[in-house]
Amino acid sequence: MSKPKATILITDDERSIRNALKEILEFENYRVIEAESGDKALKVIKNEPLIDLVLLDIKMQGMDGMETLVKVKELKPELPVIMISGHGTIKIAVEATKMGAFDFLEKPPDLNRLLISIRNGLQSSELIKENRQIRSELHGGTDIIGESASMLQIKKLIQKVAPSNSRVLITGENGTGKELVARAIHENSSRNRKKFVDVNCAAIPTELLESELFGHEKGAFTGASDRRIGKFEQADSGTLFLDEIGDMSKESQAKVLRALQENQIVRVGGNETIEVDVRVISATNKDLAHEIEQGEFREDLYHRLNVIPIHLPPLRERKEDIPVLAEWFLKSLSQKEIIFAGKSFDQSALDAMKTLEWPGNIRELQNMIERVALLSTEDKITDKDIDRLVTRKRKLDDQMSGFIEENDSFQEFKEEAEKLFLLKKLDKYNWNVSVTADSIGIQRSHIYNKMKKYDIER
Repeated sequence: MSKPKATILITDDERSIRNALKEILEFENYRVIEAESGDKALKVIKNEPLIDLVLLDIKMQGMDGMETLVKVKELKPELPVIMISGHGTIKIAVEATKMGAFDFLEKPPDLNRLLISIRNGLQSSELIKENRQIRSELHGGTDIIGESASMLQIKKLIQKVAPSNSRVLITGENGTGKELVARAIHENSSRNRKKFVDVNCAAIPTELLESELFGHEKGAFTGASDRRIGKFEQADSGTLFLDEIGDMSKESQAKVLRALQENQIVRVGGNETIEVDVRVISATNKDLAHEIEQGEFREDLYHRLNVIPIHLPPLRERKEDIPVLAEWFLKSLSQKEIIFAGKSFDQSALDAMKTLEWPGNIRELQNMIERVALLSTEDKITDKDIDRLVTRKRKLDDQMSGFIEENDSFQEFKEEAEKLFLLKKLDKYNWNVSVTADSIGIQRSHIYNKMKKYDIER
């Protein structure tokens, strides 16, 4: 017997209907699971990970089909649901489609129409999965890596809030992964077929931010040679991510607040009111409560944005996740470039990384993994590589910033600077004296003399 083409859940309170549909679908080599009520269908979907499509009756005792549809979409937004009803009207069909149903069929369903709808629904689901995979690869994935208690709690919160349209405010230091969380919320929502549009509010000059967000009409200002569609319109029916929201000017804050209150925008230089359906997720590394006290951020906007708060802890507060993150970053590198293939961490290297502070958080760790993997001489990365390529470099950086304050004599300053310069260059070129000499334009013998003078040893 060949492998079933897909698993279909039939939900109908009439046994005869379930039996008839089951016989047809099993003949077509589909695996069939039955549920006689909305409650039981939801339990099956929660416990059975391999459901590919749902056939759902509208008129059922207890929880009806429309209510069940809403809850199914909350659990699995991408799962295609085909509604069936013996009392079908255009109004009901339109309503079901708006609520996320893939198709609407009248009872008794025409056999060819039923099979075509099922086939199209399954193909649509596969396309969604493929598009999600492509977007994931383009944007570096949406996997939230970490098994610490704080990260497990955040993962649960993402799964809980993603299906809703509630606004989310993500806080945390630079490099903690705020955009990654925002993308994960979008990908797990019913809006994942639409765009995820991001705006870095700190990177756009105040005078241009309004045009960036709301768009502008031709001739609205000098240089506006064409109409431009803003980020709010681009994200219509999707998700708008406002990164570094704490750096937005008070004037821009007022206009964003109005857009959120009215779900409407007006392009710069225009008069037309444009309806927008956008879920807003925002992020900041600032303490907005403090900014409100200082008069730098609007309290009314803060409450509009902060419906669901998610705080990302710095890496120094979840060091148990460092080995998992390090392994994941190294695996990602090896999948992208052959030069990293075969590289792996010795346990001593993972332990050494856990002892370090990470002011740049996950972003700093990721960059460091790439540097260590590239410059380590052996396939097995050890604690010695971490010491040579990370710890020493940090010490040199600290010394470089501190020795100016410590030296009063100009001669001592010059000698200390020369020593640190050589250390930095030797470290950069993996202590290859010949390469270092060529790079800084002096003879190798001079480097050896300086190393002896300053007692420099690898």
